[in-house]
Amino acid sequence: MVDATVASAGPERDTLPKLLMHNARIRPTLPAYREKDYGIWQTWSWREVEAEIFRMAAGLAELGFKRGDRMAIVGDNRPQLYWSMVAAQVLGGVPVPVYQDSVADEMVFVLEHAEVTFAMVEDQEQVDKLLECRTKGARVDHIIYEDPRGLRNYREEGVHALSAVLDSGARRLGREPDFAATEAKQGSGADLALMAYTSGTTGKPKGVMLTFDNLLTVARAAAEMEGLSERDEILAYLPMAWVGDFAFSVAQAYLCGFTVNCPESGETLLIDLREIGPTYLFSPPRIFENLLTTVMIRMEDAGSFKRRLFHYFMDHARTVGVALMDGRPVSLVDRLKYWLGELLVYGPLKNVLGFSRIRLAYTAGEAIGPEIFDFYRSIGINLKQIYGSTEASVFITVQPNGEVKPDTVGRPYPGVEIRIAENGEVMFKSAGVFAAYYKNDEATRETKTDDGWVHTGDAGLLDGDGHLKIIDRAKDVGHLNNGTMFAPKYIENKLKFFPFIKEAVAFGHERDYAAAFINIDLEAVGNWAERINLAYAGYADLASRPEVYAQIKDCVEKVNADLAQDDLLAGGQIRRFLILHKELDADDGELTRTRKVRRKFVAEKYAPQIAALYDEQVSEVYCETEVTQEDGRKYMIKADLRISPAKTFDPVRKAG
Repeated sequence: MVDATVASAGPERDTLPKLLMHNARIRPTLPAYREKDYGIWQTWSWREVEAEIFRMAAGLAELGFKRGDRMAIVGDNRPQLYWSMVAAQVLGGVPVPVYQDSVADEMVFVLEHAEVTFAMVEDQEQVDKLLECRTKGARVDHIIYEDPRGLRNYREEGVHALSAVLDSGARRLGREPDFAATEAKQGSGADLALMAYTSGTTGKPKGVMLTFDNLLTVARAAAEMEGLSERDEILAYLPMAWVGDFAFSVAQAYLCGFTVNCPESGETLLIDLREIGPTYLFSPPRIFENLLTTVMIRMEDAGSFKRRLFHYFMDHARTVGVALMDGRPVSLVDRLKYWLGELLVYGPLKNVLGFSRIRLAYTAGEAIGPEIFDFYRSIGINLKQIYGSTEASVFITVQPNGEVKPDTVGRPYPGVEIRIAENGEVMFKSAGVFAAYYKNDEATRETKTDDGWVHTGDAGLLDGDGHLKIIDRAKDVGHLNNGTMFAPKYIENKLKFFPFIKEAVAFGHERDYAAAFINIDLEAVGNWAERINLAYAGYADLASRPEVYAQIKDCVEKVNADLAQDDLLAGGQIRRFLILHKELDADDGELTRTRKVRRKFVAEKYAPQIAALYDEQVSEVYCETEVTQEDGRKYMIKADLRISPAKTFDPVRKAG
C-alpha cells in the first residue's frame, strides 16, 4: 500500500519544508537520520530534525539570509549539511551543493556564477578553501562550519560555528516561536529548490535550475512505481553535489519518510554498509565491480573446500538465479538446490556485503558489465539499471520488475516521454524537465526545445520491447576511415567490465583503426601480482610489467571477440593499446569530479602518445606528465610506455 504522502501532491506538501513539517506531525518518533560518529550510531527522529532545521533557519535569518539568497554546501555526507539545504529552503533560499574534493580554483567559478553569499561547510579543510575563494573574487560573506576541530583561533570576518548559529536561532524562536513554520508555509512547488551544477565534461559547469515541482513530481512517480515507504533505509555516501544524491537522500526521503544513514567516513563505508543493511541502495557500477573484485580476491585466498563450495553454488546461481528473480519457471530440484545455496553461500555473502535486507538497488552513470549485473541478480539482489540526467531531475528510464535486461536501461518512467531524433540522439520530455540553465540562455535554448523536449547528448535506440539502449555520447560517435561506426564509450565500458581495468580511453574517429589507453586497477592487479610473487615498487612499475601487459592484452582481445559479433561495431576492434604510467585524475584535469573522461583535454595532453599508437613502426613512446597531489603540490612523472598489439577477429555473420 502506497503512503498517502507519496500518493498525493497538494499545496500543503508541495515543498520539502512542508513535507518536513508533515513528517514531524505524522511520524514524529520514527528515525529520519542516522550518523556514525566515533564508532557509535546517532539517531534523530523526524520531530528532532524539524527542530534542528527550524533553529538553523532562524539562525541563518539572524545572519541576514533572505529569500532568493544562495547557499553553498560543501563536505561529506553529514546530517547537518543535508539539514542546511532545507533550512535555506525554509527561508526561500536556494542550496548550491559543491563537490567536496574540488580545489579552490574549481569552486570559485560555481560560487561566483551562482552568486553565493552563504556557505555551510563540514570542517577546517573546507573553511580554508572558502577563504581562499574569497581572495580569488568569490563573495561569500558568511562561512558556517559544522566540525570545530582546528578552527578555534580563526578570526576571519564572517566565519561562524554552526553551534553559535543554532544558539542564535533558538533565541529567535524563543521570541518568535512560529517564525520558521510561517516562513516555510510561504513556499510553493514552483519555487526554485536547487541549483545543481553539471560536471563540466566539455567546458564550464552549467547551473541547472530545478523547482520543487520538478524534483517531487519525478520522485513521487519513482516512489510509487517501486513501493518506497517509511520502512526503507538508504546509505547516503555519494557526493552531495551530485543531483542523484539529492533525489534519493533528500527528495525521496522527505516524500516517503524513510531513514537516511550517513557513514562515518569513506574509509569505513563497507563496515557501515554491513551494520546498517539498507533496504534501498544506489551505487555506480564501479562500486559493484569493486565489491565483486574484493569477493573474488578473498575466495582465491580461501581454503580449497570453501572455494569449491563457492564456485559450485555460484555456477548454479548463474543458471537459475536470474530466472528466479524475474519470476520465470524453475524446476523444484533447482529451487531446492538454490535454497541450499542461499543457506550456505548466497546468504552469508550478502550478509558480508551488507546486502541482506536490500529489496531495491539501482545502478547508473556508466554501463555495468553483464556478468557483474547477473552475478548480483543471481544471488537475489534486485539490481536494476536506470538512466537519467541532472536536467531531468534524475529519472528518465528504469528497468521494470520482471523486464530486466543487462544491455538496456529500461522503459521510460511514468510521466516521461522518449523519442530518438533523426541523428540517433535520445530526447525526453517530462514534468521533471529543468527550468533553465542559470545565466545561460544560449545553452538553455540549445538543450531544451520550445515545446519542452530535452536533448540528452546521448546516442541510443529503442528495442522491440520499448527498452532504451544507450550506445554512446552522440557527439563522440564517429567513424573510422573505412566507414565503420566508432563508439568510444561503448568500447571503454566493455573494457572496464574486467576487474583489472579501472579506466580506458578509446581513439579511432577519422583514423584507420581503433586504439586505446588503459589504466589498471591497482588493487585488483596488485593482489594478482602478490599471488604470483611478482614484486613491484608502485603503480608505474606494476603498469609497465610484461606480465601485466599480457593480462590486459587478454582482456582487450576478449572485447575484440565480442565486438566481432556486432554488425555495426565489428570494424572498431582495438588493434593497439598502451597502459598509462599514472591513473587519470580529476585533479590533473583528465576526469570530471564524477569520473567522466574529458576527452578533448586528454587528446591534447597525450597527443604524442596517441600519435605513437597510430605509427606501427613504433613500439615504445616516452611520456612526461605533471601530477597534482591532494595538497596541491605538483611533480613530474616520466616513463617509457610500451605499445602492445592486440589480436582482432573477423566479423561474425549472423544467419538470416
